[in-house]
Amino acid sequence: MDEPTLSSTIECPHCGLRKQEQMPTDACLFFYECAGCARMLRPLRGDCCVFCSYGSVKCPPIQLQKGCCAQPAPAGQELAQNFSPPTVATSPISG
Repeated sequence: MDEPTLSSTIECPHCGLRKQEQMPTDACLFFYECAGCARMLRPLRGDCCVFCSYGSVKCPPIQLQKGCCAQPAPAGQELAQNFSPPTVATSPISG
């Protein structure tokens, strides 16, 4: 295969909504918010990205048999455990 397919249809396992998306060639997509039910999809254990878990086509690096840019989630762990949301500095509202 010379050129990877860059379009994949993601199917939400919660509500069944299917949406065609363009896959990045320079990054992995770890989080995807479903437009139907607003649930946040994450890769399944052993997959590197949401396209490999829920897409009709695997991500470009996997298609090209180059391995993905992410490490698969270790057995028994979810990727979300390693995710820390950014902290937001707030200041009191003065009146």
